[in-house]
Amino acid sequence: MRSVLPVLLVLLLNPLMAGAAPRKAVLLFTGDNGGEIAHCGCGQNPAGGLARRKTVLSRERAKGEPVLVLDAGNALFKSIQSGSEPSARARAELLLEQMDVFGTAAMAVGARDLVLGTDFLKTATRKTKMKLLSANLVDAKGKPLFAASTVVTVEGMRFGVVGLSPEGEVAPGVVGRPPVPAALAEARRLREKEKVDVVMVLAAVPLAAAQALSREAGEAVDFIVQSHEGRIPGTAQRNGHTTLLPAGERGRQLGRLELTLDGAGPFVDLAEAARARDGLKLLDENIQRARERLAVAKDEATRRALEESLAAFMSRRQQLADHARERPDAATRTQLLSFILLGPDVADDPELKKRVEQIEPPGSAPH
Repeated sequence: MRSVLPVLLVLLLNPLMAGAAPRKAVLLFTGDNGGEIAHCGCGQNPAGGLARRKTVLSRERAKGEPVLVLDAGNALFKSIQSGSEPSARARAELLLEQMDVFGTAAMAVGARDLVLGTDFLKTATRKTKMKLLSANLVDAKGKPLFAASTVVTVEGMRFGVVGLSPEGEVAPGVVGRPPVPAALAEARRLREKEKVDVVMVLAAVPLAAAQALSREAGEAVDFIVQSHEGRIPGTAQRNGHTTLLPAGERGRQLGRLELTLDGAGPFVDLAEAARARDGLKLLDENIQRARERLAVAKDEATRRALEESLAAFMSRRQQLADHARERPDAATRTQLLSFILLGPDVADDPELKKRVEQIEPPGSAPH
């Protein structure tokens, strides 16, 4: 009996050894919404809108997976000059209210969120649970204007979320200090003091600044969700330990990042590995054709060009092969990025649609 007890204790104390499923979470995110509350006025396949976003968020939560909702900023106004538009304030207030209703845990403060100043932003969110974040925004006296970060626990998994704003004068009396050192200092604090499982930076900064952060982050940051220029959805860009994600644009999409959290090291991008395997197959076909042509080529210039092409192909093949071999195991954290288009196939939440149309009647503000 004594020989059996240690084994039973190990199995009880280590759920992974007992065959338990890995911890999973789904991050749902937006960014660069730009003051949009209705779907676009496009002639074909109009997309976006708060009423459709609510439908998709409800659908995702109904799946029963742990969910974290975040916003990368630049959510409230169409441009930094749009504060005087008749419905600008009402749109911003509805957006903030509904983002809280949606369960958005945090939003980075971007330049297009400060059009009516910090007082408006703080007053409008005074009773909400959603946290406004910026690690680098200060007032004229150098005092921080918002919390630098927050820690969100989702079914036992701890996410450290840092907010980041542009450098320089963002609004009257509001200055952004250099974003990269501010983000790194806060990310490292979250790692060391808060013992979080994942560090995410909501970066409402130009793409170049977000890329600089990804290069310098080391193991301090896992993910950067960037908003500022309204980039369309794209692929995840991994730089060592850190992955940079586009946030979408004008509320037309909802980003979805599926994570498994057990294991260590950088997250393995499941989509990247699949793309690498597809690319490897195509590249091998090109290598075979180049070798066949080289075997029969007589002209020295043609042979030289083919040999150079083959050398380039083989170098590229090694890179793809390295990515293609990245297959998750029990000790690997993984990520899978996708975007959910809020198109005509997504039903509007009827009550929220009515509220949107009170502010922005159908066809009144195409974008």
